[in-house]
Amino acid sequence: MNTLIPESANVSLLNCIDLSSSDVQLSVSLLKQACLDSGFFYVINHGIDKEFMDEVFSQSKRFFNLPEQEKMKLLKNEKSRGYTPLFDENLNPANQIHGDYKEGYYIGIEVSEDESDAQKPFYGPNKWPSEDILPRWRKTMEEYHQEALEVSRSVSRLIALALGLDINFFDQPEMLGNPIATLRLLHYEGRTSEPANGIFGAGAHTDYGLITLLATDDNYGLQICKDKDAKPQTWEYVPPLKGAFIVNLGDMLERWSNCLFRSTLHRVLGNGQERYSIAFFVEPSHECIVECLPTCQSEKNPPKFPPVKCEDYLSQKYKDTHADLSFYA
Repeated sequence: MNTLIPESANVSLLNCIDLSSSDVQLSVSLLKQACLDSGFFYVINHGIDKEFMDEVFSQSKRFFNLPEQEKMKLLKNEKSRGYTPLFDENLNPANQIHGDYKEGYYIGIEVSEDESDAQKPFYGPNKWPSEDILPRWRKTMEEYHQEALEVSRSVSRLIALALGLDINFFDQPEMLGNPIATLRLLHYEGRTSEPANGIFGAGAHTDYGLITLLATDDNYGLQICKDKDAKPQTWEYVPPLKGAFIVNLGDMLERWSNCLFRSTLHRVLGNGQERYSIAFFVEPSHECIVECLPTCQSEKNPPKFPPVKCEDYLSQKYKDTHADLSFYA
């Protein structure tokens, strides 16, 4: 059921980027405007079939509909792979009385234990439900992971052009040629959020990395705050758009662009209806050095941040947000 945004609510009107358009200049212009304004935009005609997207959502629902004891058998491990139950995350501890009213499932780059890359903090084998319980589940999610990564690369090429870089800047081996990419299935219970009482589907936060691709069902809930320092803060709903990804920039790209592009605060409010979404988080390789881009600095606007290794940067971000860091021990 498609639930409508309340009439009294603020609604954000995001730019829409058509990845099938032959007018690259227009796409870059629309994307740049969005990155300067809110760091959020829609991507349509991205190449992933509607039927396949429906199957991914269907398989996600099948997992979350399993009995609790079955889901707990796949509880998130030290590499943050697997199931995360309700309240596992607390994205805004200063304003939340509990953790987030959502459950999730992490799927990353598949690396077997006998490969050297498995020693890296964001690589390793995934946890998978039994084929007897969820037939074709692993195959569906692995295929979606690959297709979402290709969409991410397409978006990154437009971002490169918007930043005055070579179109293939982010395709380099040390960047998205060997990325850290995490698929996260999400299920929000049919609860109503109470912001004044610290109850949220997902607390206010910015994403850590380069970009995030978000696919949602028809149920509203995502909100953005373009000015996090405003008092009071103004929150705007981002309406679901059928067949589109909602794309947002992460802190890493804000840093890379010397704060030219925006990593915007966002949260999820429950409205009493169940809500499903699928997030895909993309970062460059572990060894990538994130430093101010040459097109984003000048004598009058020197770099605001020192160079940092991607792996170290993400490690610190995880520490700052109280995530599980046992795999760094």
